[in-house]
Amino acid sequence: MPGTYLPTGYLPILIFMIIAFAFGMGSLLFGFLLRMRRPYGEKLSTYESGIPPEGEPRQKFSIKYYIIAILFVVFDVEAVFLYPWAVVFKKIGLYAFVEMMLFIAILVIGYVYAWKKEAFIWD
Repeated sequence: MPGTYLPTGYLPILIFMIIAFAFGMGSLLFGFLLRMRRPYGEKLSTYESGIPPEGEPRQKFSIKYYIIAILFVVFDVEAVFLYPWAVVFKKIGLYAFVEMMLFIAILVIGYVYAWKKEAFIWD
């Protein structure tokens, strides 16, 4: 019909989003208004796992730390792709098997490359 371009099927989703936003904001406001405020020096000091901090808070980390973290995420996410493939392995046929072997080969090449660049050595 001309003139009826409003997607009415999304109205419940909009209402749900408004309620969720109001609940989140209401919870934060409720906690802010009713919390106890007794600041003192020891309470306001920073700590890491109950241990007083050592050194400057803005110290630089080695780039190796970030490379190890990125490699972990990459290989972890790739492992997640193997599970659904393994579940339906008997139904998908030879083409999907070849595709997965190609995928694993690319992962192995990336792993060997990272190994040759000594990305896994932690100093």
